[in-house]
Amino acid sequence: MSSVIGVDLGGTKVIVARLRGRELSESVLKPTDRSGSAALIDQLVAMVGSIRPDDLTAVGIGVPSVVEFETGRVVSSVNIPLTDVPLRQVLGERLGVPVFVDNDATVAALAEAHDTDLRLVARNLVMLTVGTGVGGGIVLGGRIYRGATGGAGEFGHTLVGLPLEDTARVPAPRDSFPQLGSLEHAAAGHALDRLSVRAACERPDSALGKLKAEGKDVLGAEAVEAAHAGDRAAAEIVEIWAERVGIGIANAINTFDPEEVVIGGGAARAGELLLEPARRVALGYVVPGLRGHATVRLAWHGVRAGVLGAALLAAQEISASQGPREGYGPGAVGSNAAGTQPLIAHEEASGS
Repeated sequence: MSSVIGVDLGGTKVIVARLRGRELSESVLKPTDRSGSAALIDQLVAMVGSIRPDDLTAVGIGVPSVVEFETGRVVSSVNIPLTDVPLRQVLGERLGVPVFVDNDATVAALAEAHDTDLRLVARNLVMLTVGTGVGGGIVLGGRIYRGATGGAGEFGHTLVGLPLEDTARVPAPRDSFPQLGSLEHAAAGHALDRLSVRAACERPDSALGKLKAEGKDVLGAEAVEAAHAGDRAAAEIVEIWAERVGIGIANAINTFDPEEVVIGGGAARAGELLLEPARRVALGYVVPGLRGHATVRLAWHGVRAGVLGAALLAAQEISASQGPREGYGPGAVGSNAAGTQPLIAHEEASGS
C-alpha cells in the first residue's frame, strides 16, 4: 500500500499530512512564508520532505487561488506570491513525484464527500464556504467538478438580490467584486459585520449595543457569541444572515441536485443558529421535485478538510492515471466505485 501527501497552503499557514490507505497522519503546521515565490516553494518542498515516506507516490496541494488544473499553473492569487507560477511542474521536478494542484475550497469539498472513516459517502455534493467571502466546491459522480476553466464553484458571485422590476433596466455592474446583489455581498462575514454594527446602533440596550458603548469591536463573531448567550437582538440579525445563506443553498440544490450541501468556513461556528434558518428558507425556494432530497449540514472535517482533500485529490488522480491501486481501488479512498456507504448527517459537527 502506497502513500500520498496533502498540502493545505493558506495565506497564514501551511499544513501537511500523509495519507496511507484510510489513515491520515498528524498534521505538521508552519506559518506561510510570503516573502516571495522561491522562498514559499522552498518551504513547501521542506515540509513535504519532513514527513515523506519511502512509498510516496504523489502530492496534492490546495491553494487559495484560481488554478489551471490541467497544467497546475496558479493563474491568479491574492494572499500568496504564486501568481503565474507553474506550481505542478516546479514542485514535481523538486519532489520527483507527480504533483496535483487545485483550489483550496474545491479540495475541501472532496474531503467532505468522504465520512470520518474516509469512505466516499456522497457522490454528488456542493460545499459553500462562508467566511470573509463566499466560495465553494462541487463534487459530481465522486470527482471534483471544475468547469471549463477551473473556476466552477464561485457561489459567492451568484446574483440573489438585483432589483429587476418589470420596467427596470439591469443595474450597471460595479468595477470590483463582490457585486451588489451577489450572495457574497449579502451573506459573507462582512455582511454579518454590517448587520451587527447596525443592531448595536439601533439597540443600545442589547449586548452588541453595550459592546459598542464600551468601545469594543462589534462584528459578526460577537453577534454569534451574543446570540448563543441568548441576546435577542443578536439572534435576530444572525437569523437574517442565515436566511440569506439559505438562498444560496436553494440555488445550489436547484442547479446541481446534490445529495448533500455542506456549509464550511467560519460560518459553521454558528451551528444551529445558522443551520435552522438556512434550511427553512432553502426548503421554501427549492423546486418541488427536488425538495427534501438533499441533506444540508455543517462541515465535519473542520480545519483538516483542506489537507485531507488535497491528499484525496492526489490519490484520485494517481488512481485515474494508473488504474486501480492497492489502497485506492474500488471502495477505497479516492475511488469512484458505486460501493458507497449510507449517508451520515453528522450535523452536530461545528466545522472549521
